[in-house]
Amino acid sequence: MPMNFLRWLLPAFVCCAILSDLSHAIGAELIIDVGGRNTFTTDELLNRSDVKTIQIPGDIVYKRTMTYRAVPLRAVLGVDHLPADRELQIKATDGFVTNLPTKLIFPPAGNGAEPWLAIEPSDKPWPRGPNGAVIGPFYVVWTNPAASGILSEQWPYNVETIGTVAESAVRWPQLAVGADVAAASPIRSGQALFATQCMPCHQMNGAGDSTLGPDLNRPHNPTEYFQPWALKAFIRSPASIRAWPDMKMHGFDKAAMTDTDIDAVIAYLGYMSKRPR
Repeated sequence: MPMNFLRWLLPAFVCCAILSDLSHAIGAELIIDVGGRNTFTTDELLNRSDVKTIQIPGDIVYKRTMTYRAVPLRAVLGVDHLPADRELQIKATDGFVTNLPTKLIFPPAGNGAEPWLAIEPSDKPWPRGPNGAVIGPFYVVWTNPAASGILSEQWPYNVETIGTVAESAVRWPQLAVGADVAAASPIRSGQALFATQCMPCHQMNGAGDSTLGPDLNRPHNPTEYFQPWALKAFIRSPASIRAWPDMKMHGFDKAAMTDTDIDAVIAYLGYMSKRPR
């Protein structure tokens, strides 16, 4: 190997090592804009007086008990309540967006599930998730999730920003079902499930905050090109119907969505396929 090349290569390696160490030292950044914009680094959050070591049985991503260093989400937000007509919006770096109703973050009388912001230490990265997904640097986890009926898509990971938005029902009234739909109809329960479980990745008729996945009514609704059995199987396990190397959609096991839940979402999709687009 020529000596001149070695003279160039050694400083390059040293520079890369310094930059890598500096990146770990600085840590990742989280932006929170709830009544005032703040930026927190990994180290700042891990050095807070209220950081704790918590255990999450049946972690939604890893499907096993996980241990995290975490801060109560309510404390990080820096407010003791959110207006009833606002939602907490959490965005991930890949475009995933979940909106959490105020009552989940600040439940009446302090009852219900407890949200935590888990923080990935720079020197001890968490394992990759399904399909190699990066889970850190910030991950919203819940203790006692059953107390508030927390669903799988309400555990956002790879978080980069947290803010507030107006209620989804106010911003997108076109997603509501008509008054002629019976209160007990699966279409109504399907609408609620769609908002929580599908809209973090998809839009409907252009309504929604995320474009990670395709719009589910434009130009065509899945109920128009999937046979019923195939659509149900695709929602349950996408790879069982169609798979490709860069596939991002994960399935919903029965702990995340029961067969009845999936049937309700499909009923809502079918209903929306007949609505104006």
